[in-house]
Amino acid sequence: MTVTKSLVLFAVAALFEIGGAWLVWQGVREHRGWIWVGAGALALGAYGFVATLQPDANFGRILAAYGGVFVAGSLLWGMVMDGFRPDRWDIAGALVCLIGVGLIMYSPR
Repeated sequence: MTVTKSLVLFAVAALFEIGGAWLVWQGVREHRGWIWVGAGALALGAYGFVATLQPDANFGRILAAYGGVFVAGSLLWGMVMDGFRPDRWDIAGALVCLIGVGLIMYSPR
């Protein structure tokens, strides 16, 4: 159950961080306005809170592993929200990152 909880928290954190950054991007770069930027800032704050709910107590480990989730999640977000099409190197890199997440978070200690 702990691994499942951790994976769900990583997914929720990714939604908040990547979504928040995308909202800020839309507000500033795409000139959608400060409401988008504010919503993005709130989502980024929510990401910071969700990260604290991980079962592992080590900040560095959580954030390092989340980096891999962020890489893969960002490519997926770009596909869904912006029509981005990753090439084979994007996909290979994301898979390497996700393997790293598994090693960092779920290897026996």
